[in-house]
Amino acid sequence: MEGVETNASPKAFPMKGGDGPHSYAKNSSYQRDFIDAVKSMIDEAIADKLDIKHFYSTTSSCPFRIADLGCSVGPNTFISMKNIIEAIELKYNSEGMNSKIPEFQVFFSDHTSNDFNTLFASVPPDRRYFTAGVPGSFYGRLFPKSSLHFAHSSYALNWLSRVPKEVLDKDSPAWNKGKIHYGSAKNEVVEAYSAQFVRDMESFLNARAQELVYGGMMTLIMPCLANGSLISQSFTTIIEHVIGSSLMDMAQMGLISEDKVDSFNIPTYSPYLYEMEKLIERNKCFSIVKLELVARHQGNVSIPDVQAYTMVIRAVTEEGIKQHFGSEIIEELFDRIPRKIAEFSHLLDDIRKKATQLFVVLKREESDP
Repeated sequence: MEGVETNASPKAFPMKGGDGPHSYAKNSSYQRDFIDAVKSMIDEAIADKLDIKHFYSTTSSCPFRIADLGCSVGPNTFISMKNIIEAIELKYNSEGMNSKIPEFQVFFSDHTSNDFNTLFASVPPDRRYFTAGVPGSFYGRLFPKSSLHFAHSSYALNWLSRVPKEVLDKDSPAWNKGKIHYGSAKNEVVEAYSAQFVRDMESFLNARAQELVYGGMMTLIMPCLANGSLISQSFTTIIEHVIGSSLMDMAQMGLISEDKVDSFNIPTYSPYLYEMEKLIERNKCFSIVKLELVARHQGNVSIPDVQAYTMVIRAVTEEGIKQHFGSEIIEELFDRIPRKIAEFSHLLDDIRKKATQLFVVLKREESDP
């Protein structure tokens, strides 16, 4: 997934690679639940809005190209690609074009520091598509113009391209001293994160507008807040609360320096619904097929216990923390996390009741970015 960028050089904040007990591959069932929750919505959007006859008339000899942007290491990316391809094949069959079903090519894309070795070692052997890896940030161009028919991104767009520079500047009103996120920070910090998200999403939409063919589709899944809800109701907020509080405890004990904590911020942002809608409409290259908040209960999403929360948090944040603080603090830090989760149980209860994820389906229109 996307991560921190300092100056002009991207510095990734990757998920935990490999397939060990702390890996993202073994601890991404929370994300998987929401992928399952929106499967029927993706099926419906493809059945109703994907213009395969247009694709066939213009690209009959070309493969149907799909990109997963921020794919990480699996297995969720493979589940998503299987679901999308099956829905497209069903669309061809329903249109009486079963003899014209194209070959499929899937591009798995993420930062260069992503564990592509584990990803490709675990590609399903019975897949019905050709594979390729595309390293790089999806906040810029990754593919030739008009080369993709379908783009997908799940739990990646909440990762910013960089930590907002203002929150690391001691002379800025947005300096985020003693905190590692905007979740419980002052308004200037929240505004800095929001402004960075706006810049990133504008870049993302402009890049995809150039890469998708006219009539092509894009599906997005990401944490999102209902308009008027509290920032504390975001799942990512509890992650930053428990990590930030644990790090400050360790700083007060002299295990790490407080300056080191002050210079560390996690580059994630959960937008409000209106923010996403406004950005898409302002881009003018996509029509909104669906823009909907999916509540936990809609998909029978499981509720993690304290240990499961700890494992999810570790899989998502360990590599970025290690880059900044070094590997020697990792075990001590994550030994503390379960106690912190219990301490913030009131926030967890609120999240369990009110947390929402955003599901978006966009269609590429015939207008230039």
